[in-house]
Amino acid sequence: MSVHYQRHGDIGVIQIANPPVNALSQAVRSGLINALEEGIADQEARALLVLADGRTFIAGADIREFGKPPQAPLLPDVISQLEACPKPLIAALHGTALGGGLEVALGCHYRVALAGTRVGLPEVKLGLLPGAGGTQRLPRLVGVERALEMITSGRFVAAEEALEAGIIDAISSAETPLEAGLTAAQAVLADNQMARVTGQLPAPAANPQAISAMLERLNQDAAELFSPFRIVEAVEASVTAESLQDGLRRERELFLACMDSPQRAGLIHLFFAARSPHMVPEVESTDVFKHVALIGEDPLFERLQKAAQKAGITLTSTADNATELCLLAPTADRDSGPALPTIVLENIGSGSDSALKLIVAENGSMVELVNLSAEPLTQQRAALTLKALRLNVVASQKQSLLNTLQLASQQATASDRQTALEQASVSIAKNGFCYRESDIDLLAVEALGYPRHLGGPHRQSTLKDTPL
Repeated sequence: MSVHYQRHGDIGVIQIANPPVNALSQAVRSGLINALEEGIADQEARALLVLADGRTFIAGADIREFGKPPQAPLLPDVISQLEACPKPLIAALHGTALGGGLEVALGCHYRVALAGTRVGLPEVKLGLLPGAGGTQRLPRLVGVERALEMITSGRFVAAEEALEAGIIDAISSAETPLEAGLTAAQAVLADNQMARVTGQLPAPAANPQAISAMLERLNQDAAELFSPFRIVEAVEASVTAESLQDGLRRERELFLACMDSPQRAGLIHLFFAARSPHMVPEVESTDVFKHVALIGEDPLFERLQKAAQKAGITLTSTADNATELCLLAPTADRDSGPALPTIVLENIGSGSDSALKLIVAENGSMVELVNLSAEPLTQQRAALTLKALRLNVVASQKQSLLNTLQLASQQATASDRQTALEQASVSIAKNGFCYRESDIDLLAVEALGYPRHLGGPHRQSTLKDTPL
């Protein structure tokens, strides 16, 4: 069951269990309403507490529902019912409370967070805006200027800043969300802490200077983007609307406009592209190499050393009997390498006849593991190893995608650069160098600066070839 209700003394506990990140699926949304109704009807429950199992509170929407028709109950309706609860409603946060997760918390009457919790409204990164009251309730707590900054940037806010800003009401030293929430609920019932209905707070004070400053910054830094400007309109509505309901209606209109934007589709395409670009098709489940030799010297090796202990991987500077994989720096003597799986690290634009080679983007954001002649299982294990060492890995075959894209970019004039990348992406896909066409888009955006909101050069070339 995604959500269940249980009473602890005189506190009714609404507990969400939808691993791994307690995403707001239709089952969770429906379960929240059912559990809320049960808690309201429970005459022995004087206050209600919302919390989540596992390592985090609600980390946002359910990505499995992206692109599908919305199913009732919609999140704005769920939050409206939470906010209207006649009993004090406490949210106990831990891990992250992001997007719809923070909006759920804002619909509660009191928010306590465990140390280390982070909150945020990152919808802008998907070409959207918070569509369940975030643009209306957050300004009532923190004011227009801070709300604009938070929502247009989509940044995560640490618990200490959230407390200072008024987003949460307390930070607890308790070990569990349940302990923190029950303690907070008892304090609210004893009038030692004040619960408040966010939607009933006064509208934020008008701040035309903050609006103007944000519009000026957006026009300078992100004039081509759609959703940040809609965010400004929505936050402005929290000031000018005659009521919370009017502001919510305006937010919904602007949210739906973002949903219809091609930019939203492009950014969500990249979101999915980034989920598993390190996976090699048709390779069954396997494990990382636990003993890796880093032969030679390279700045990348310093990054790997920092992540190795947490990943449970032993790194050595020479190969020995325990070594399972070697990574050779560009200047290392390749002839002295042992007869075991070896990755040759290369700079962009160079070439080799190694079975596996690793190309590092010039900005360091991505690495590409190219399979020239290794067994697919070996490439997969190597990719998993690099991923465990905190590298953003794209797996490919036959020829480097990064090198091909970089060469196309360098040979084009500035005005023709996007077109050149689009043409190169078509060639890459046609020749079977990529495992997934979305990998081309991910590399072009993250490593070569192709405009993110367009979704990548291959996506754009596909759209241009689609008849209207």
